[in-house]
Amino acid sequence: MTQKLLTTASLSIRRSLGVYTSRFVASSSHYVPGKLPSNTMTGYTTSTAPAPVAIPGLTLAAQSADVAPKKKPYVPPRIRNRRSKTPSGPREEDARQVRASSPPKVPSDESGGVPNPTPQYMAQAHLEPHRLEQPRRILIVMDLNGTLLHRPNKRRPFHFVERPHAKAFMSYCLDTFHVAIWSSARPDNVSKMVDQLLTPEQRERCLLVWGRDTFGLCQADYDARVQVYKRLTSVWSDPRIMGAHPAAQTGGKWDQTNTILVDDSLEKARSEPFNILQIPEFSGLSTEMPNVLPQVHDYLNNLAHEADISRFVRQSPFKLDPAYTLEQTPAKEKASAKAE
Repeated sequence: MTQKLLTTASLSIRRSLGVYTSRFVASSSHYVPGKLPSNTMTGYTTSTAPAPVAIPGLTLAAQSADVAPKKKPYVPPRIRNRRSKTPSGPREEDARQVRASSPPKVPSDESGGVPNPTPQYMAQAHLEPHRLEQPRRILIVMDLNGTLLHRPNKRRPFHFVERPHAKAFMSYCLDTFHVAIWSSARPDNVSKMVDQLLTPEQRERCLLVWGRDTFGLCQADYDARVQVYKRLTSVWSDPRIMGAHPAAQTGGKWDQTNTILVDDSLEKARSEPFNILQIPEFSGLSTEMPNVLPQVHDYLNNLAHEADISRFVRQSPFKLDPAYTLEQTPAKEKASAKAE
């Protein structure tokens, strides 16, 4: 039995949901634009095993051999015929390649080192989930690069490719939940990414927009490819975030019960490992699954009904459904027919 997720009686949210607000049709696994979302979820499977959290380590160089390497026979250099040289086409490792696969360095102690979840956090997350009768506006901490956008070419640092549905997804989140943006990119890059995704009015509605300068990194780590950690306690202690809680005046606060980090990196959520909705890194390729964000949308709607997000995520972490499809609206069907 389905019911409307977000009603005016439950959240008193006045908004225009546009074509992105939806319902889920259980019989066909289709996401139908133009209707209110139901409580039925897709895109995840129940699991009692906690999500693994890897500890980044340093790759040690191989030990040197006891015997000196043998000298290679001399090979004269090849003389190239410059006139017959054919111009090379675009390189295979196009701008849309996935970011460097070599592991980032471990942050120094000066930058805070590697965090671990507290015993209190883990104890609470391992309690049984409890579903609320009415949904509530949860806090979403949104990543940018690799999650909503991809920068295909470092030589064009302000050119980004959007993940399918990125703008509609962000618009929905801003209308429905509390949203903070936190990226490990440098502040000028963060600003450009936000400008591409959001209107000025939407940007003002974000509770905060943070970049690399908010991780507490020392200068050497700031300039290096170092692993960063999104300690949600930093977000929860920010004055604007604290003031945005609907019960702030009576002691209400943001914590592991009502906050979710949307990111492509599980390691970044090491300090709160059951408050992350991890999605595959977006690298701008046409072969990637197109309907990732609609499934994230459905999962977030379900989290709005949970009394403690960390308990629910521990038991039922987000999983993509490769068979998930979107039904076309009549307007889109006409446009497709015209194009043909």
